[in-house]
Amino acid sequence: MIDLRSDTVTKPTPEMRRAMAECEVGDDVYGDDVTVNRLEELGARVMGKEAAIFVPTGTMGNQLSIMANTKRGDEMIVGRSSHVVAYECGAAAVLSGVAYAAVDRPDSFVTAEDVHRLVRPKNVHFPDTGLVCLENALADGTVVPLNVMAETYAAAQSYGIPVHLDGARIFNAAVALGVDAREIADCCDTVMFCLSKGLAAPVGSLVCGSASFVEAARRIRKMLGAGMRQAGVLAAPGIIAIETMTKRLHEDHEHAKELARLLANVDGVKILAQPQINMVFFEITRDNFDHPGFTAGLLAKGINTNEIRGHGVYRLVTHNDFSAEQVPYVADSIRELVG
Repeated sequence: MIDLRSDTVTKPTPEMRRAMAECEVGDDVYGDDVTVNRLEELGARVMGKEAAIFVPTGTMGNQLSIMANTKRGDEMIVGRSSHVVAYECGAAAVLSGVAYAAVDRPDSFVTAEDVHRLVRPKNVHFPDTGLVCLENALADGTVVPLNVMAETYAAAQSYGIPVHLDGARIFNAAVALGVDAREIADCCDTVMFCLSKGLAAPVGSLVCGSASFVEAARRIRKMLGAGMRQAGVLAAPGIIAIETMTKRLHEDHEHAKELARLLANVDGVKILAQPQINMVFFEITRDNFDHPGFTAGLLAKGINTNEIRGHGVYRLVTHNDFSAEQVPYVADSIRELVG
């Protein structure tokens, strides 16, 4: 089966499985798991931050970051289509009691201009602006230029407002920008990145920031029920994800670009944007097209994908378990079914 629904579908590599079996473990709530400690030290170093904390999911990483950075009743400046808003079940409102000052731009960026426009003046009628939440790469596969992020960060700093970065695919963004991931992380106070999106680890994300922030986040993680015990078996593949798998992400980007190039020549298929990372977005433009039949037809050919936005829009995500040899097969299959 060729599964292109997401880069979260990757299986852990044989090296990861061996590391899981052989790693040294302890009780992480007591700080005794040396493999978790090593992963957290590695993540903090790679992001240029003082400390890091291992969490089960990216959503939890984002949400405990919001909780640690804000107080109830605050307002958060954030992109309207960002993962935090669109795909995390309204958790910021439920868990942190914060409202959204949503930025709705065609490019989905949050800019310095947006910060200056949306930050709340001190007034008894207004909520406090407690946080600016950025994302890179964006959920739509777009990469935010480094100068845009730096300007947004400087604007937030001028008001004393912390900035959190949802960097679920920060290493993909770094490859696309030709920079080190820590250069992106320099544009925020706290950053979350996933180990299980494109990096092939089976579970987990890291949240990085100052030592005092991570201390607060550790208590919140416990509050949310994610104080883990012998978690080294999950952390061990995360170390390999950072040290090894980040170095091959350019292959996924190349496969996505080649797939987009082939699909651009298919009558009835419109590529929505040239891929910047490992995502291909396309639209089927034929009238009265049988979309359920299309996905079922792909599945019958051993290709798993789905319609993501309705209106005939699809996303294909390349990853470690998808090879260059499979690119033309997928394109030819789509050509046959659309035709």
